[in-house]
Amino acid sequence: METLMLNAYDNEDIRRAGELLRQGGVVAIPTETVYGLAADATSGTAVERIFQAKGRPQDNPMIVHIASMEDLPPLVEQVSPAAEKLARLFWPGPLTMVFRKSGRVPEIVTAGLDTVAIRMPQHPSARAVIEAAQAPLAAPSANRSGKPSPTEARHVMADMKGLIEAVVDGGECEVGVESTVVDMTGPVARVLRPGAVTPEQIRQALGRVEVDDAVFRKVDDSQPVRSPGMKYRHYAPRAPLTLFVGAPDVTARAIEQEMQPHDAVLCFDEYHDFYDDEKGPVRTYGPSSDKQAQAHQLFAALRELDETSCQRILAQAPRPFGEGLAVSNRIQKAAGFETVRPAKAVVAGVTGTSGSGKSSVGACLRDMGWQVIDADLVYHQLLMLDRNLTATVLNQFPQVAGADGNVDRKALGEIVFEDRSAMRRLNAITHPAVKREILRRIRVLTSQGCRRIGLDVPLLYESGLDHVCDFVVGVVAPEPAREERIVRRDGISPEQARARLAAQPDREFYEALCDILIENDGDRQALRQSLEQEMAQAMKETE
Repeated sequence: METLMLNAYDNEDIRRAGELLRQGGVVAIPTETVYGLAADATSGTAVERIFQAKGRPQDNPMIVHIASMEDLPPLVEQVSPAAEKLARLFWPGPLTMVFRKSGRVPEIVTAGLDTVAIRMPQHPSARAVIEAAQAPLAAPSANRSGKPSPTEARHVMADMKGLIEAVVDGGECEVGVESTVVDMTGPVARVLRPGAVTPEQIRQALGRVEVDDAVFRKVDDSQPVRSPGMKYRHYAPRAPLTLFVGAPDVTARAIEQEMQPHDAVLCFDEYHDFYDDEKGPVRTYGPSSDKQAQAHQLFAALRELDETSCQRILAQAPRPFGEGLAVSNRIQKAAGFETVRPAKAVVAGVTGTSGSGKSSVGACLRDMGWQVIDADLVYHQLLMLDRNLTATVLNQFPQVAGADGNVDRKALGEIVFEDRSAMRRLNAITHPAVKREILRRIRVLTSQGCRRIGLDVPLLYESGLDHVCDFVVGVVAPEPAREERIVRRDGISPEQARARLAAQPDREFYEALCDILIENDGDRQALRQSLEQEMAQAMKETE
């Protein structure tokens, strides 16, 4: 069979794709997540050809794709108010919802279940093809079953050439991992597969959400599943993949020690030069703190490694929070949920601007049994005890020398909070010293049997200490509250407090980078309750 390559932005090619689908053919289409292998969802014969082309197990249900809300009611028994709300917020987009199915949906689509998974893709060409086909489309990922999902048309051709009628080339997929699947048939929305729409976003919309255990661990082969991607080993390259879980610095060192000739490494961007590429190929899939980049690049990186002769892949695991949960889930499945955790202790970073309440969060962690290292205290102790550090600081800032030969910290603070270049000079001196001392203390605590360590670090990302953390908690608060707390705590004027805050990152910085965000409005009991809930979930995802 000749497989046509069609243009997603050519109206005639869209019409041709729709015609092929109406004739019972199979056509790969672009979506914002990954390429889908589409056939008429109302035709059992057409859907059977998807199973044949993919080599897909018959008990693995498919997602039905629609072009508009008018397409939904004929396929389902009912649409709950909660589902309507999620549709308003996230459709079209990378969210799939599971409903009780109507009789119009063949059992082959749902693997015999009484439910059907449905989504409305965001990619305009995908919706245009659905409209041209004049039918909803069943469309699992357009790869051979078990292989990494395709995010470019050439990936589809590599797997499906000669097996399907056409590939509609829409360029590189924007998201890069499959859609979030959430079961809406119960009293509480339940995430069956994570994606770009996160559990936090669903919780914010509905008030409650649950995450299925299959997201974190392998499903028994005899267990029926309600969503694609829950059961079988998926997304896997040819070479076996060993996944190293934990803080990026820790997993990077562990992989370096483990790497043998003919091994390949899949790592974060900042660790590319950490490895000897004469032993084997090294591929990256985004910075350690950029979950969207990781999602976008993961499958392409795995496919690149498939093109090498490597015998084993050693990979760094992403942090399983927010959109990173989807990336973590996919790479865990690629590894068959077989992971290595090099570190004995879990390290949680706590950061935020001055006055946000980091110290309150640190106190709560201590009450919860964590050992907390305060970076400000470490810094002050080093200025008192490390004569080399003191001499270096005074060499750069001689005007802050006290009568006793030590650093006048208040005078130093007034200088650096009003002059960003001075702040950068000071940080270049102090960050390496503080990081070395904190790493030493982590080693000591771990050797003493401590298994949960918190780092209270205002400049966590700037110092690079985020790389030693399994996850990061960002503490935020309204600006008036932060200003008032700084004035009261440090005995400075409101103008000085505002200058200090202006020299620090804004709220959006922490929202973008931190794995967990804690809002501290001053209610200590609410802060403790929120932190306990978030940390319990974080430990479930981390340990």
